[in-house]
Amino acid sequence: MDEIKRCLDTYALVEIKLGNPKFKYLSKSLFVITDLTLAEFYSVIIREENEQTAEYWFKKFEHSSLPVDKEILKESVKFRQKHKKARISFFDAVGYIFSLKKGYKFVTGDKEFKKLNNVEFRKK
Repeated sequence: MDEIKRCLDTYALVEIKLGNPKFKYLSKSLFVITDLTLAEFYSVIIREENEQTAEYWFKKFEHSSLPVDKEILKESVKFRQKHKKARISFFDAVGYIFSLKKGYKFVTGDKEFKKLNNVEFRKK
């Protein structure tokens, strides 16, 4: 089985859900997401569609979801503070710091991360 090398953000999950061909390779590979990313993704779907659809996608991705320890949460707050002009969401900051600490590439399409280390930047 392939080694897990990527941690996806909500942007990537939404693109997978929408069937974007540029993100199709991700759905066929092993990846992780944080519990917080899963919660944000659920929130996006329940807001834009409905609870039944949100439940379907939650179940589809929950096996890839990992908890985030408190030290990573603290570092994420510091990261956001350091980059406050970029207006990075807390969810994305957690995903990025989690990726750095756990040795994953952070997969995102958010332009704020485009030039940061350890990022696999994908755009629609």
